[in-house]
Amino acid sequence: DGPTLVLVHGLGGSHLNWDLLAPHLTPHARVLAIDLPGFGLSEPTGRPATVRSNVAVLAGFLREHGAGPAVLVGNSMGGLVCVLLAARMPELVRGLVLLDPALPAPARVLRSPGDAAMLALYALPGVGERLRRDRRRRIGPRATVDETLALCGVDRDALPAGLVERSVAMVDRQSDVTGMDRAFLSASRSLAWTLARPRAYHRAMASITAPVLLLHGEKDRLVPVGAARATARHHPDWTYVELAGAGHLPQMQMPAQVAACILDWLFGTDRKDTT
Repeated sequence: DGPTLVLVHGLGGSHLNWDLLAPHLTPHARVLAIDLPGFGLSEPTGRPATVRSNVAVLAGFLREHGAGPAVLVGNSMGGLVCVLLAARMPELVRGLVLLDPALPAPARVLRSPGDAAMLALYALPGVGERLRRDRRRRIGPRATVDETLALCGVDRDALPAGLVERSVAMVDRQSDVTGMDRAFLSASRSLAWTLARPRAYHRAMASITAPVLLLHGEKDRLVPVGAARATARHHPDWTYVELAGAGHLPQMQMPAQVAACILDWLFGTDRKDTT
């Protein structure tokens, strides 16, 4: 019963990013989580894992699972993919929840130029592949997970041990799958290119007719909160909620609070509170 919610992870993420949030949502909705090609348990398709390709993959997923029109919940790059799908195929989208989505960030609001520079390095052909390979050999899967969580503002010690171990196992598994690095870098380059052309992205956002909930962590290092505030000002019909103390993955830091925001937006007070 209830609406269908489709959860779409960000760059380098997977369905595991939603493990703590989903149990708060399932009493109220049908909840599905996708692993985009080259991420999580979805092996690369052989095609470039570009933003455009991922929009098509998500549309196919919705049709295959009879999920449309659905409420799309997208984090980071997943939020950008959801925005573009809602703009291009509005018949598949009932609503959008954008959770720290990838957004164009003017230089005046960039909080950590070093993080932006690292993303730019990954976007360079040849350089990105070497950086990924050398980093993996140097630090291993557990340290990779630790670094990623720290960058996203997540305290590893506050997470269930089982989730951390599954994340480490996922990274270890991916290192043995041909094409996973290529998919990550293809997605990274496509993401950087899309954000470098903000006018087209802003036009897509302006064309969305579905209701939108924009949630953003106050302490997000990767997508500065200033970019979310600017987006909210340009779209006064959207609902904007700023999450105090949260980083780039609020669904892992404060899942009950994020779920309450989503459910209140979907249903108002007309629901049984199980969060």
